[in-house]
Amino acid sequence: MNVKPDITWADFEKIDIRCGTILSVNDFEKARNPSYQLEIDFGELGIRKSSAQITSLYKKEDLIGKQILAVVNFPKKQIANFFSECLVLGLYGEDKKDVTLLTPSLPTKNGMQVG
Repeated sequence: MNVKPDITWADFEKIDIRCGTILSVNDFEKARNPSYQLEIDFGELGIRKSSAQITSLYKKEDLIGKQILAVVNFPKKQIANFFSECLVLGLYGEDKKDVTLLTPSLPTKNGMQVG
């Protein structure tokens, strides 16, 4: 297991992790790896789009209404013809392919910040 170098509290404070609710899920056919295109409601921050390689563990219909955690202050990233506006957080399985989404354990207001 590789442990990354220590960071300062100031480094951590730069990362903006928020709770959001998935509003829609579509197959992302142009992605290199099987992925979904997500629309996520972050409350006052608005709705943001993300591409997520979570197709092996999650069905589209099961993701609608699910709350997730995401980094919302990365620059937009173009993936094929799609612009991802946030990074949905998850844990890689042992095979490094399956991703388990990070979710709040209780319902949370969209846009609430981790800190």
